[in-house]
Amino acid sequence: MPDYKNLTATQITAMVTSGELSAVDLAEKALDLARTEGKGLNAFISLCEDKALEQARAVDTAIKQAQPVGPLAGVPVALKDNICYTGSLTSCGSHILDGFVPPYDATCAARLVDAGAVIIGKTNMDEFAMGSSNETSYYGPAKNPVGENLVPGGSSGGSAAVVAQRIVPISFGSETGGSVRQPAAFCGVYGLKPTYGSISRYGLVAFGSSLDQIGPLARNAEDLALAYQVTCGRDPNDSTSVAFDHPDYTGEIDTDRKFTIGVPKEYFAEGLDPEVEAAVRDAMAVLEKDGHKVTDISLPLTDKAIAIYYIVACAEASSNLARFDGVRYGLREGRDKELAQMYSETRAAGFGDEVKRRIMLGTYVLSSGYYDAYYLKASKVRELLRREFERTFEEVDLIISPATPTPAFKFGEKLDDPLAMYLSDMYTAPANLAGIPGISTPYGRVGDGRPVGVQFLAGHFNELSLFQIVRILERLA
Repeated sequence: MPDYKNLTATQITAMVTSGELSAVDLAEKALDLARTEGKGLNAFISLCEDKALEQARAVDTAIKQAQPVGPLAGVPVALKDNICYTGSLTSCGSHILDGFVPPYDATCAARLVDAGAVIIGKTNMDEFAMGSSNETSYYGPAKNPVGENLVPGGSSGGSAAVVAQRIVPISFGSETGGSVRQPAAFCGVYGLKPTYGSISRYGLVAFGSSLDQIGPLARNAEDLALAYQVTCGRDPNDSTSVAFDHPDYTGEIDTDRKFTIGVPKEYFAEGLDPEVEAAVRDAMAVLEKDGHKVTDISLPLTDKAIAIYYIVACAEASSNLARFDGVRYGLREGRDKELAQMYSETRAAGFGDEVKRRIMLGTYVLSSGYYDAYYLKASKVRELLRREFERTFEEVDLIISPATPTPAFKFGEKLDDPLAMYLSDMYTAPANLAGIPGISTPYGRVGDGRPVGVQFLAGHFNELSLFQIVRILERLA
């Protein structure tokens, strides 16, 4: 077998389809890496060994019988552990979902299987996707392959780590305020936050329903585009999914188009690591030399984004997480107590500190006397932010910025300072609030070797331009 770790998803599918490689052999290799290197990184919460091999055998059989196979035939894939998948634990990184196995597949998972992908396991994550470092997981933090003393980012830290470690060429995470792009930047891989409504949320355990989106991670632009192409599209099971005439993302990824790229001054202000800024400005210079127009712009509401985000997201979380009560599934404490006491004991034991913090904050901003002052006001400013982006994309094709204000930080460095942790999402959260797509692409490293992520943002359903610009930068770097 060729060196599995150096194969892209596109190469794997071509070799499996031609009969040069066996999907079963690939699945066994990926599972072996997951058991060894994945365990060392604490990147998986569970593996889907029997089911993965069954899927791989089905792909090999179809090819032998000259039956059609999908565009991800034989490609090992990993899913974040808040994406429902039958026969497998879905824990959301939380004690309160001990033993929960969902009775249905998320639409994203079903579409991957239909495309011939082989799902090998569920990846570690911050509890209920609430965190920026993977340190809130009940199962312990995943480690960053760049350095085991470094966080992989969050909340999709495990999904980024397994791609960076080359255990799988593609994984899927979820984003509420930056949880795909931030770990992608920290681990030196590509990560996409799609337009809200472009990938079905059916089967994604909800955190903030008006913000959440499933998104892929990969090691190159083409694989990222392929993963998105397979999973996007309208789903009748998700009323927020949008019917959109998606282009051929992989077929149109190479282009001679010259983009107009906006540089928001607010994204290059206090708090940005000088080495991160230098890398992003170098990317700008490279693109400008290639003929793209790079121009200064302003997004004045940027400094309001984190405050808006933590009001809206926590408010929605306090409602969504009310379903975890110890009655229907997962952990149950106080079985012999009155109902209210059983609820209280279950949630006290089942939720971690960060989840409790956000539930309490969300309950407060929705409470009588505070709703207008906090949640309603935040919702109005959110709409102004959305319009600000809308006007900006009438003037420029794309926006460029850092994906994160710093490279990956050390374990424990920000754990006792929630505000400092929350500011890790200062450049990513605005896209979630506005519902626009964003991508993080690895570009250079700081002096000690930690990777830097360059972020591009585009208008609604303009993912193609994002894939094209990172493909251009990939070629020029």
